[in-house]
Amino acid sequence: MQRKKCISWLVGAVTIAMTWLANGEDWPRWRGPQLNGISTEKDWTAQWPQGGPQKLWTANVGVGFASFTVANGRVYTTGNANGKDTVYCFDAQTGKVLWQHSYEHPLDDKYFEGGTAATPTVDGSFVYQLSRRGHLFCLDAATGKVLWGKNLAAETGARMPEWGFSSSPLVEGDLLILNMGEHGTAVNKKTGEVIWKSGPGAAGYASAVPFTEEGRTRLAIFGAKSLYAVEKDTGAMAWSFPWKTSYDVNAADPIISGNTVFLSSSYGTGAGLIEFKQGKATAIWQNKSMRNHFNSCVLIDGYLYGCSGEAGSASHLMCLEHKTGQVKWTEKSVGLGSLMAADGKLIVMSDKGELIIAKAQPTGFEALARAKVLSGKCWTTPVLANGRIYCRNAAGNVVCLDVKK
Repeated sequence: MQRKKCISWLVGAVTIAMTWLANGEDWPRWRGPQLNGISTEKDWTAQWPQGGPQKLWTANVGVGFASFTVANGRVYTTGNANGKDTVYCFDAQTGKVLWQHSYEHPLDDKYFEGGTAATPTVDGSFVYQLSRRGHLFCLDAATGKVLWGKNLAAETGARMPEWGFSSSPLVEGDLLILNMGEHGTAVNKKTGEVIWKSGPGAAGYASAVPFTEEGRTRLAIFGAKSLYAVEKDTGAMAWSFPWKTSYDVNAADPIISGNTVFLSSSYGTGAGLIEFKQGKATAIWQNKSMRNHFNSCVLIDGYLYGCSGEAGSASHLMCLEHKTGQVKWTEKSVGLGSLMAADGKLIVMSDKGELIIAKAQPTGFEALARAKVLSGKCWTTPVLANGRIYCRNAAGNVVCLDVKK
């Protein structure tokens, strides 16, 4: 009888675990598993108590704007304090610091708070981190041990952009791709050996996005003055499209759908939809409606949702039709915030620390839940992973919220 009870309990436990694995989802890299800012997770809720979702834990990681990656029960992010950048690894459930890795790095607070920018990337048992001055590290995901590290900017001769390198490392096979140099740099992810590099011209701030063209894997790299499509294995340029902004700020990741690329930048530039075929790229439409300052849009069922505006000026959340660029609605309460999406809903962080869940629909803005979860400047994209939402502000205050059903 005891043995039967034991077997029954084990089967039940395995069933629960399998169900949770099916419904929950890790978020191991910037913009998520599909690099589109959209999670497939469904086992979460926007039906919160009056005071908002339960806070599971809080922490302070230092000044910065890096988002979160979540894998294997651990949460990774970065911040700057006392002249050092630090990569933190937390237990996702309790917030306990499992390890941290620090290295000398100035705050670099030119015209803004400064601190870290790139989000760590988790690839199996490795974590990769790029500093604003071009230091690249490979760390053991479980212990934080440095497996290799180098000043990649110095080695390649790449010029640092005005506000530092900001791209999150992209793992493609054995390569690690960075937006460094005029149109990218690739290193061996196991050793850090440089495989290819581009010219020393200033980089953009967006992360590289892989796509397939003519049966080959290429990379969309949003440079300082153009969008570049390069061959993954060699860095050879396949085509480019000019995209100029004031101060060379191209920061929001390109969004690729079929043979089109959506681009958006602030500083008066706006947005556009580009079509590529047979080695050429042409504009389908361009306007100044959606102006992503640094955070990327999400594309859902033919509509783009994102924050438009500039620091210190009027900014708002917006819905735009993908194929035409037509504005469907705007919502001023979000300001210069950020968002991701899951289960047909937008998970929005306002620039003043209000977490908002809204329907992803072109017919009008409709909030399902709102809760003030942080204070101060909040420019960092929130992350939903395994029934928890992680948020932070510029000062490095982190909150983990329980939104499990």
